[in-house]
Amino acid sequence: MPTAADALIYTRTAGYRHDSIPVGATALAELAGELGLAAEITEEPGAFTPERLGRCAVVVLLSTTGNVLTPEGRAAFAAYLRGGGALLAVHAAANAEPDWPFYGELLGTRFAGHPELQPGRVLVDAPDHPATAPLPDRWAWTDEWYDFTSHPGDRGARILARADESSYRGGTRGDDHPLVWCRDTGRGRVFFTALGHAPEAYGDPVFRAHLSGALAWLTT
Repeated sequence: MPTAADALIYTRTAGYRHDSIPVGATALAELAGELGLAAEITEEPGAFTPERLGRCAVVVLLSTTGNVLTPEGRAAFAAYLRGGGALLAVHAAANAEPDWPFYGELLGTRFAGHPELQPGRVLVDAPDHPATAPLPDRWAWTDEWYDFTSHPGDRGARILARADESSYRGGTRGDDHPLVWCRDTGRGRVFFTALGHAPEAYGDPVFRAHLSGALAWLTT
């Protein structure tokens, strides 16, 4: 992993913009600070340069939607990840960069839609992972319960938590509905959580522990 000590939190949107982005960015900056990382929140595509990314221990894409990187930024970001960088992609980041194949390969799938915001349950498959260790085995949570175009496990991702489709309306994948996963890419690491739609999520201590664990796994 890089020896850099920055967290770059990127919140640019070119599609739907979540109301939770401001509080989510603040929460992630706080959590990064607790891990000894100096956080920068930005919406500037110009931040994605080899020089700036070279100072980053982790890049966070927080509910980014649409095409949010320049061609030069894409090239720099891909090189950063292949060279040992780290990406935390949160919620609608699954709907970012829709015409960049490399990004779809990073996540192992693409966003396909969701039912209405509603209560449900998260099923933890990996209680040993830092991001899911703080969660109850069957965690009652309210979110949008994202669906995806394919199963990220088929592309080598480790599934850490799934949606319990019996606990809400509108699920499409049955018993095997991934929500949280991680994977290696080159010498780098990628972590994705589909959770985090509502502003109040980022004040919830369990969800904050989930994000903190993801940051810790990515940067240690």
